[in-house]
Amino acid sequence: MQRPWAAIAAATVLNLPLGSIYAFSVFLDPIEAELSLHRSDMSLVFAIASVGFTVGMLLVPVAFGRWSATALVGVSGAVGVIGVALAAAANGLSLLLLGYSVLFGISGGATYIVAQQSANLLITRNRGLANGYITGLYPAGAMLAAPLFGWCNATLGFRATLASLALVLLGSTLASVWLLAHSGVVLPRRAAGGADTKGRTAIFIRMWMLFFLAAAAGLTVLSQAAGIISAYGGTTALALTATTAITGAVAVARLSGGWLTDRFAVPHVCAGAHGFALAGAVLLTLFPSPPVAAIALAMVAMGHGFISGATASGIALYWPASAFGRIAGQLYIGWCVAAISLPLLAGYLFDLTHGYGAAIVIAGCGNLVGGIVSLGLPKNRA
Repeated sequence: MQRPWAAIAAATVLNLPLGSIYAFSVFLDPIEAELSLHRSDMSLVFAIASVGFTVGMLLVPVAFGRWSATALVGVSGAVGVIGVALAAAANGLSLLLLGYSVLFGISGGATYIVAQQSANLLITRNRGLANGYITGLYPAGAMLAAPLFGWCNATLGFRATLASLALVLLGSTLASVWLLAHSGVVLPRRAAGGADTKGRTAIFIRMWMLFFLAAAAGLTVLSQAAGIISAYGGTTALALTATTAITGAVAVARLSGGWLTDRFAVPHVCAGAHGFALAGAVLLTLFPSPPVAAIALAMVAMGHGFISGATASGIALYWPASAFGRIAGQLYIGWCVAAISLPLLAGYLFDLTHGYGAAIVIAGCGNLVGGIVSLGLPKNRA
């Protein structure tokens, strides 16, 4: 007997703690202080974790049909637990990179794809809403984790925080294994000859481009929101409050992006998302001030959120359910490239100009192109 609710529950207990990777910035000061690391070292840790996440998403679909969903989640989750535990015991950059960036990163990408593939195989109605919900769990997890991590770092130290995260991951892995077994999902082996992608190359290229362009702008905001608001003259309190609110807004946007595709055509939702982000960039360019910066950055980040939910739904629309995990993994290469493109360029431009005006203009141009590209997608199932 198949139980879609169990697959959704498994994705929930998995992705909330894994989403804490978006709260990595709370570890910057305590880890730098104790391990005598530089900010560039910590940037490398997050960058490689992003690459590891993408590698995990690309590798795990190869095992579909050979390993069960429960086995894949169990093994991947165990790798993540070991990785975070190693990071908690790290005495230098090397062990931190191995534990957090490589093991935890690969584990997060693999379990994310297994959970989303399992849900899409069982859900037959409101797929857009379901995919938007699953993609929204990551920023929601970061929103919950950031204040808890901050408190634990200040009270017990970063090692206790990471050790606690490892215990939470262990519990969530065991719970998700049971839930996936209860769901009755069976992961299909990839069809021979790649018939499920025939004629869809142009669709994939368009989706990759619009996803990359939205992610480049959105990740720049998520990674540097506090610094951007401060650069526009905002107070520390405003920067911290806005950063927390933006993370929550992205979670809502991801859920909404999926939900909207149940009611409107995917190209229209994606074009509207890019247009919404473009409006934020234009607003900040024309009226640079701290309050406008907070609102505009939220719009840019939400544009990325809408796209994340809508593209996940687009995969479910344009490809068979059995191909979801593999296509999603390939699509998320765009997220990985985005994470190491405009965010790094924005930091470089800030060092040159002491401002973020140029980066905001570049982000807006990307959203303009992304909106145009979006309109080329088919309105119905390919």
